[in-house]
Amino acid sequence: MKIIVCGAGQVGVNIARQLAMENHDVTIVDQAPDLVRRVSDTLDAQAVVGHASHPDVLERAGIADADMIIAVTLTDEINMVACQVAHSLFDVPTKIARIRQKSYLAPMWANLFSRDHLPIDVIISPEMEVARAVARRLRIPGAIDMIPLADGAVTLLGVRCTEECPLVNTPLKQLTQLFPDLNIVVVGLVRDGNAIVPKADDQMLTGDEVYFVVDTAQITRAMTAFGHDANEARRLLIIGGGNIGLVLAQEIEREYPWVKAKIIEHNKERAEYVSGQLDSTVVLNGDARDLEILEEANIRGTDTVVAVTNDDESNILASLLAKKFGCDRTVTLVNTSIYEQLIGSLGIDVVVSPRNITVSTILQHVRRGRIHSVHAVREGLGELIEAEALETSDLAGKTLKEIDLPSGVVMGAIVRDGKMLFPRGTTTVEAGDRVILFSAPESIRKVENMFAVQLEYF
Repeated sequence: MKIIVCGAGQVGVNIARQLAMENHDVTIVDQAPDLVRRVSDTLDAQAVVGHASHPDVLERAGIADADMIIAVTLTDEINMVACQVAHSLFDVPTKIARIRQKSYLAPMWANLFSRDHLPIDVIISPEMEVARAVARRLRIPGAIDMIPLADGAVTLLGVRCTEECPLVNTPLKQLTQLFPDLNIVVVGLVRDGNAIVPKADDQMLTGDEVYFVVDTAQITRAMTAFGHDANEARRLLIIGGGNIGLVLAQEIEREYPWVKAKIIEHNKERAEYVSGQLDSTVVLNGDARDLEILEEANIRGTDTVVAVTNDDESNILASLLAKKFGCDRTVTLVNTSIYEQLIGSLGIDVVVSPRNITVSTILQHVRRGRIHSVHAVREGLGELIEAEALETSDLAGKTLKEIDLPSGVVMGAIVRDGKMLFPRGTTTVEAGDRVILFSAPESIRKVENMFAVQLEYF
């Protein structure tokens, strides 16, 4: 596909890098010459200097024969106008825009983005996506990642192996012998910052981050098997009352009314505004790095701290202070990729990357074939792909041992009629099945082809 990416920030560059690796024809547009120069030097993509919503700039970028435009500049209005120009002047089939201002996203104005007004096919709201991702992680104590799949029938979980983990040094092929009734498939490992696509003889070691697919009904058993059996958090402290913190608090009030939540926001006016938007959440005005404000928030009696300010260093430092004063669990928002590699060694429990979450959301609309969802699992590790097997798919009617999966691809689960089937060699894939696969980056295009809609299907 030919894809125009507007915006050379972290999200734009990461999505361009991912698409270029898969041999898409990618052009990135930004008005900052230094960012454009960096793209030209580091990515296999074209780069154009200019205002992303100007027709002449988009024309120079090749919008006339583009299949898709992805507008992820820092300004909502530029993203919206870029999509409007792409539609009205160049008839681009698919238009994706990042929109952060909540007023645009209010349900009462939903008609704004219809084809007759501002024709945007997919709207990405990073704050809402991140808030949902954090809320999911809070649901399962001990999980560093949690993604529901196949309408909730199965779940991807990520855990960190501690010295207390009973499965350390156990070959993966023995998991089914140890837990014959537990539907669990390990699809990825991160060891010393390096991604590993596991084989049957591989073992989990202390310090490994383990990603596995499990029957949702068996999550508690799976977490116990990995040595994590903590209770769900009931006392929550959110550090940062920005858009993410506010949306998260609203979701907690709506979905988890038994949780007692507090927010620390350093800006007085913002703290007053946030307080007015919430019903039961206590909002404190102060610096979360100040011991007195932490004491006022009862940090020693808090189960979980979620640090979601706009500053990575503040989030990390506040999380470390929370751990020092006895907080059981910390969830830390980190935008800079280099910090992600340090989180485990610092003792912080969970890292949340807005960039990775936004890229994952965009990718599921880029993928070809009958692909329902895509989730980037830790930067560089690969993608978890949920796809539907059609009658003409290469998989349909074959047993798993007859299917020649590409190198770097692991079968995680098959979901049929809302129930998870453990993927064994004798399991037959039927048309209509939801298939959960993990793929290393270099094999993603091959996975797309496996689920492509063939001409005879029509």
